[in-house]
Formats: sequence, structure tokens, C-alpha cells
Amino acid sequence: MSNDPLLQPYQLKHLQLRNRIMITSHEPAYSENGMPTERYRAYHVERAKAGVALTMTAGSAAVSLDSPPVFDNLLVYKDEIVPWMKDLTDECHEHGTAVMIQLTHLGRRTRWDKGEWLPAVSPSHHREPSHKAFPKKIEDWDIDRIIKDYTDAAERMYAAGLDGIELQAYGHLMDQFWSPLTNTLDGPYGGDLDNRLRFTFDLLKSIRQRVGNEFIVGLRYTGDEMLPGGLNAADGLSISQRLKDCGMVDFLNVVRGHIDTDAGLTDVIPIQGMRNSPHLDFAGEIRSATDFPVFHAAKIPDVATARYAIASGKVDMVGMTRAHMTDPHIVRKIIAGKEDSIRPCVGANYCLDRIYQGGAAYCIHNPATGRELTMPHEIAKAPQQKKVVIVGAGPGGLEAARVAAERGHEVVVFEAANDAGGQILLTSQSPRRHEMISIIDWRMQQCESMGVRFHFNTYAEADTVLAEDPDEVIIATGGLPDTEVLQSGNELVVSAWDIISRSVKPGTNVLLYDDAGDHAALQAAEVIANSGARVEIMTPDRSFAPEVMAMNLVPYMRTLQQKEVTFTVTYRLHSVARDGNELVATVGSDYDDGSRDFTQSRRIDQVVVNHGTLPLDDLYFDLKPHSVNLGEVNYDQLIAGTPQTLEKNSAGKFRLFRIGDAVSARNTHAAIYDALRLVKDL
Repeated sequence: MSNDPLLQPYQLKHLQLRNRIMITSHEPAYSENGMPTERYRAYHVERAKAGVALTMTAGSAAVSLDSPPVFDNLLVYKDEIVPWMKDLTDECHEHGTAVMIQLTHLGRRTRWDKGEWLPAVSPSHHREPSHKAFPKKIEDWDIDRIIKDYTDAAERMYAAGLDGIELQAYGHLMDQFWSPLTNTLDGPYGGDLDNRLRFTFDLLKSIRQRVGNEFIVGLRYTGDEMLPGGLNAADGLSISQRLKDCGMVDFLNVVRGHIDTDAGLTDVIPIQGMRNSPHLDFAGEIRSATDFPVFHAAKIPDVATARYAIASGKVDMVGMTRAHMTDPHIVRKIIAGKEDSIRPCVGANYCLDRIYQGGAAYCIHNPATGRELTMPHEIAKAPQQKKVVIVGAGPGGLEAARVAAERGHEVVVFEAANDAGGQILLTSQSPRRHEMISIIDWRMQQCESMGVRFHFNTYAEADTVLAEDPDEVIIATGGLPDTEVLQSGNELVVSAWDIISRSVKPGTNVLLYDDAGDHAALQAAEVIANSGARVEIMTPDRSFAPEVMAMNLVPYMRTLQQKEVTFTVTYRLHSVARDGNELVATVGSDYDDGSRDFTQSRRIDQVVVNHGTLPLDDLYFDLKPHSVNLGEVNYDQLIAGTPQTLEKNSAGKFRLFRIGDAVSARNTHAAIYDALRLVKDL
């Protein structure tokens, strides 16, 4: 028996949970046609095998046809989901993990041009800023229909053998009834708080009549919208007490804030650079006032914070959802006394930002998450030891070194700089993105514990690599900024990297030309704006920073708008010329059809260009003739996750691969994924 608060069992009604760690409801967008097929199941089972007590599937599983998902949510209004959910639940149960699912009607938090093209519905005509649909104002027959849809969905989940359900009540239809900001109905479902809660209690009564009193039912809801005129903390406490007293609810899953805007959503689900566990104390206040089971999750990325949440009695179950995307084996490592080996969540929010743009959720530095069917979380030993030489100690190079060492190979890494990190060293210069350095620190710790040999301050040339007599060579040399993008005046510009690294001092009146749309431009803009300079960010795209994505954009915008930075879209920088102590930038537009002159000019004292990187690939091409595969990668084998078998040069001495930005400008996840899927079979 352990004395660790996190490892104590918890009794929820008839259900005993084996510890206090859970994965809260979230939608990784791995479904196929709204069904949790093999990929979806493998994702949850991996975490069940590692010991998590409760996994909650499906953030926002849709109960009705007029609640069409805006990303690949599960469709619990279909009978065909029952066997899929039963398979997932049965397999998780085999490993001792309880399974629940979150059910919802999105209300206005969707679009009319998704799914069956039905109008969004809400207790008012007020549009949600994030999804921009103007909803139909709900009618009595809509209420009856939606309550039946919820009830049918609950019965399906009961039939599938799940341990319970969670009803989503923040930002979605249920909360739209609760909030005076989104409910303009007259009685019986509008007006005072009792009326605004009537939909919830009618729904709970209908569900209980269908599934009985033993099936676990909880609510995830906001206890304080933190909006003028919205639900406040006193309202939240009153709602919490009423939910307890109704006798139809078994747990409360409390958050704080609102999710109708990107900024609001980011405050509810904070990202890197924002405070850890910002709503934990508030959840504790609800727990203390109600003396009722309370669950909570909101940026609890580390074991120490989770342990405190339980030991202090603030909550009964603590959610570590994004942390489990990063490392599915957290509980196993806690039990084994290996907390220092847990892969840390860095809060980059690559996972959530991707799904909000219509992609699948991937962790920025665990490429096996969401790819459990083809990529391993644990690396198998190789049948025979090889000598692996890696050039470059950025995130891709270090992942290659880590995986090769896990395979049991002898690994040597050459790095031109005096520290590991590559572009992440640059990224982590920003205080708000400093957590990114954990991507490097964790891999260095793993590599050093396995005896990887590092040569820093060593500019590796072909002879350097050949002298090692390697069996496998991985080139992970990254790239350098590409600023040669103008018709003339390229010699007069500096790169975003120059500004971020502080190797070039910001000017006083700066044009930052961003033709890559990634973090580097906005990080540079922050440095310049914080120096007191005037800044204009210009992009030829129709929106700026598309690679940064919604939730990561929020902290940048808060800083840059405060500094009165100007944003100019759809204009392209053509050239720069010097005129005395000033620079003259000539600007045009891709939308110029020749019928009129779109050319403009800017008089500034500094031009900063962000246009991605060009590969540092000289060493790769020098080594290519000496390699067995001539540097070629079999893409079919790469995609299938099977070993590379190409042999094209009988005189070759080793196999040669390059990864990450040494191939082309991409991102951190791509570099690490390159490394894992190539090296896991070496």
C-alpha cells in the first residue's frame, strides 16, 4: 500500500476508482465517421494499461442532428456507436480503468453548414463569436426533442457498458440556458435562475427514468463565467448546491470562465506561459461548500501539482489530460518511483489548436500519441547493436539519439553549438515559451542516462563522420533563416532570429514582414514592441500567423495590442532601399490585376523578415555517395512504420538519413516524428 495521495482509491457511488488520476473528457478527433474505431480505442487503451483510474472519452459527443460537430466528435445519436463503445470500454476495463463519456448538445457553438445543414439552436438569437452561426431561438418542441435525444444517447452508453456519463454544461446548450447573457426566453425556461435551470433538471429526470439511479451521471460546468452580466461565483455556488440536492447527479466537474471567444477558451484551458492550475482554488471552494464529489482539470501538467490538489482536499479526482497526451504512462511511473522520467507536458497546445483547425490532436513532442497503431510509446531492443552517428542536437537529433539508445545501440552525437537545443534554444528565449526547453532537457536526461556520447562545439564534416565507422548516420542539422526573398534590398534586412536572439538591436520604427506565419515573427514582434519601438507586422496572407493557431495566438495578441502594434494583411514586401538614415520599403499586393497601381511605400529604420529556413544540408550531400541507400527513404515503408530496406550502393559503408529542417522548414513535431519513425527500427 502506498501513502501517496494520488494512489489512494476513490469510491464514487458503487464504482471504486483505483487512484485519483483521471483523463477528462476531450476529443482528439481520431474518430472515423463519428465512430471510435481502432485508432480511437488504442489511444485510450494505452493509458488504461498504464494505470489511469478513469478515462473520459469524447469531449462533446453529439446527441442530436442539429448539434453537428465542428471537428471529428463522436456521434452518439447513432445506434451503431454502441458496439464500438463497448469494445473500447471492455478493453479498458480489462486493464482496470473505468470509462465514461461526455454528452452534449452544442447549441449555438457550432455551424449551420455542417452535418445536415440544420439551423443552430439556442435560447436566444445571439451569435457565438467563435463559430459565428446566428442560432434559431429554441422552441418548446425543440426542447422536448433534445431532451429525448440526450436520453436516448445516455441509454446507448448504458447499453455499451460504460461506467457513467458526463453532461457538458459550459459554453454549450445547457449553459446557454443557464447564462442570462445567452437566454432571452420567457418562462418556463427563461427569466430567473430557477427557470434557466429547468432544462437541466428536466433532462436529468428523463435520463434517470431511462437508465436508473445506479448509472453514474455528472456535470462539467462553469461555476463563474467571469463576464459582466453573466453567471458569477455566487451563482455558480448556488447551481452547485442545487445539483447536489437534486439527487440525480453523482459528481461535479468544475471549471471557471467562458469559451465563446478564443481569449476566453484560452483562459479556461491555459497554455504555456500562463499560470498552472489557475482554477484549482475555485474548484476547492465548490468542494468545501458542497461537500460533494468534485473533479477538476485545467493546466495541471505535473505530478506535484496533482498531488497537492488531492492532498489538500481541494478535489476528489484530478485531471491530467494534456499531460497524458504527452506521456500515457504517468501513473505507472509514479508507482515505480520514476517520476523524473515522465515526459513533461510543455503546454504548447499543439494538440488542441490542431483540432480546432480541423486536424487530429498530436502532442508537440510525443509523436506516438494518436498513432498507437503504428508508433510505439516504448522502444523495443534491437536484435543486434549498431553504431549510430547523429549530427545535430536539436529536438529531432536528440529524439533520434534517445530512440537509438533505447534500441541498445552505441550512439554518438556531434553538435556545432556549445549546448543542445537547436531552434528550441531560440524559442525558449521568450519567457512565455520558456517551457519549451523541457523538450530538450528531458531528452538530454534520457540520453545521458543511457550513455549517449556528445561532442559539443564540434562542426562535423564528412571526415569526422567517416572516422566513426558508423552503421547508421542521421543528419539533423536544421536550417538557417531565409531572408533572400525580396526583388532588391535583401542585404538591408535582418531576420526574426536576429531579433529573438538579441544579436541585432531593434530599431525604433520597424516593419516586420512575415511570410511564414509561425511563432518566430510574433516572438520577434514582442521583443521589438517591448523595446518601445513602433511595429507594423505585414503579411501577404489573408490572415496573419496561421501556423500559430487560435489559442497560442491569444497571449501574443494581448501583448501586441497593448503595445499598439499595427497588423497589415494581404500586402507583400517587394523591395527595400536606403534613403539617408531611413529605409524605404516598397509594398505591393498579390490581388493587383494590373488595372491600378497597388504599390505603396513605408519609411522605417529597420526591416525584419520571417520566411522560414533553408536546410543546412552540405554534410548530407557530402556523405550521400558513401551511403548504402544514397540517402533515399522508402516512403511506403516510412508511412507503414516498417524498417527501411533500400540498398542502392554496394560500395556504401552506412545508411544515411536526414530529418527535420535539414530536409525542409517544418516544425518541432515533424522533426521528432521523423526521428521516431526512422530510428525505431534501426
